[in-house]
Amino acid sequence: MTIKLCCSDYGFECEFVAEGEVDSVITQFGKHTDEEHGIEYAKEVLMQVILRKTR
Repeated sequence: MTIKLCCSDYGFECEFVAEGEVDSVITQFGKHTDEEHGIEYAKEVLMQVILRKTR
């Protein structure tokens, strides 16, 4: 299953998009938000975001 998370969907003025398999998206999006926005999300939190998005 391909998942897509966009920073702009979560209130950031940012064009970053993480797209791919769940584990890859969690890693990409988590690394990006930590490095670029100074916000560290736990993997469990990002998994909840993905689960809500795919319902």
